[in-house]
Amino acid sequence: MRNNILIEKAIKYITELFEGNSDGHDVSHAIRVFRTAAKLAEHYPDADSQVICLAAILHDADDHKLFESENNENARRFLDSICMNADKTDKICQVINSVSFSKNKGRRPESIEGCIVQDADRLDAMGAIGIARTFAYGGGHGRSIEDSMKHFYEKLLLLKDGINTPEAMKIAEERHKVLEAYIRELEAEMSE
Repeated sequence: MRNNILIEKAIKYITELFEGNSDGHDVSHAIRVFRTAAKLAEHYPDADSQVICLAAILHDADDHKLFESENNENARRFLDSICMNADKTDKICQVINSVSFSKNKGRRPESIEGCIVQDADRLDAMGAIGIARTFAYGGGHGRSIEDSMKHFYEKLLLLKDGINTPEAMKIAEERHKVLEAYIRELEAEMSE
């Protein structure tokens, strides 16, 4: 029961934190990552589900593309507000810090909790939702369709090979196919 209350409070916190943001790094994204991480965590009963859930919800609370915060100050502010103990706060922040694609290229998280949250975040950058988020972000930052397309080659098509867990790989393989089919179709239409 306590976890559900903490999750509700965390969602309320990020809803306020991300207010007005619609570039794909928003409250909807955080909730999808949380739900995916929670499902993946079911396969790992020894993993700390509280760490997974809170890290998933808060994983973009200090994203460098959105905030000029240091040392996970937005995530820590929330965790302090719910009286989370220091060790667990540090573990949640370690998981959050292991999620970013750009900051962790080629590095696998050290904990199963980190692997699960990283997988959940990467899955949300793939498939139809990944396509939608790419163009939402691009449009919000003045990028053309052509400039946004570069993101597919610089990140999205690389994600499948960086998935950590077998359960996430099953989803990633399907979403990767969606990306490839979409790119083929878009490039064909753009070259007509």
